[in-house]
Amino acid sequence: MSVRIALRAVRIAIAAGVGIATLASSPDHARAENKLLAETVDFTGTILFLSANVPALVIGVIRDGETVVRGYGEIAKGSGKEPDGDTLMRIGSITKVMTGATLASLVADGTVDFGDPLQDRLGWDVKIPERDGKKIRLIDLATHSSGLPREAEVEPAGEGQPTATGDKESYIATLKTDPQLFAPGTGILYSNFGFDLLAQALANAAGKPYAELLKERVLDSAGLKDTRFDLTEADRARTMQGHNFDGAPLPFMETAPIIQGAGGLYSTANDMLRWLRWHLGADAKDFEMRLLDHATFLQRDGLDPVFGMDEGSEMDAMGLGWVIQNPEGARPLIMQKTGGLQGQFSYIAFAPSRGIGVFVSINQFSVSGFDAMVKAANGLIAELAPR
Repeated sequence: MSVRIALRAVRIAIAAGVGIATLASSPDHARAENKLLAETVDFTGTILFLSANVPALVIGVIRDGETVVRGYGEIAKGSGKEPDGDTLMRIGSITKVMTGATLASLVADGTVDFGDPLQDRLGWDVKIPERDGKKIRLIDLATHSSGLPREAEVEPAGEGQPTATGDKESYIATLKTDPQLFAPGTGILYSNFGFDLLAQALANAAGKPYAELLKERVLDSAGLKDTRFDLTEADRARTMQGHNFDGAPLPFMETAPIIQGAGGLYSTANDMLRWLRWHLGADAKDFEMRLLDHATFLQRDGLDPVFGMDEGSEMDAMGLGWVIQNPEGARPLIMQKTGGLQGQFSYIAFAPSRGIGVFVSINQFSVSGFDAMVKAANGLIAELAPR
């Protein structure tokens, strides 16, 4: 049997057995799908779903303003409901690039500067640690170069809860232990702690809660309609059930306000494509904010240490939460971010100079599934980028 015939048979089997969303599911349903793009996404999505071996997968692609979304499997085992562009899911640490965009917006209008010390912006009654005479600046937090550890020291969230939560008091207690591991700006260590502090500092500078600030500066500005920190009861019927490494379902959990800078957002594939459309736009709206958000702030060369940044393929430089991969072969420069929370792995990537971006998400913690989706997304960008 030829590969072509075999793949067609596989698609039919998927559609009949576990579901595949085949109708157009673009962010705003503005036009019919581009047939070439749809064929490419269909092929890639089918192969990826089979190789990932997870309950469900969603993939969305934008190229030159045209979009396609495909969903495979079931949003919860036994539900019979396939995911689509409006299915909600945890996007985990993809939240960080939205925190970075919030920083870019506040820098663009002069509310804060990248070089502002955290001490001057946080507004907490605590002495921020220093190392070798270097203060932690906002830009150090946004590029994972603050020297702070990955997590604050907090109590576990409790039995059945997949993450720790914490509060302001536990974060202050951690800062008082002098937790810095290296001088700011000299190395990189992935830090949820750092991004949580960044969000708190931005909220204090703007004089409003961080969730409100994020909505005003990023979500509303980019036209995102379905991105939020917590679910309503009505939302749960269209939300992917996450699963642990052993396949066991994980419970829904609320997002503690203190962790809103590093993770916790729910979103949809359609909203992620709206987010990518904003990044790939060339209009005057938010021009300075977008310019800052696409800038390279820290090159890998010469940094020591560099740890925790290479999950979505090797990091060459850092933007505002964005992991930057330099061009190589057919692959253009890519800005990307991974996310993992509550049994959901997600990946978003785009080539700012080529008009193309990809979002993909699976609803089970799976190392092989994660590796497969990152490879597939980066491969799509390399294959579809206009050259």
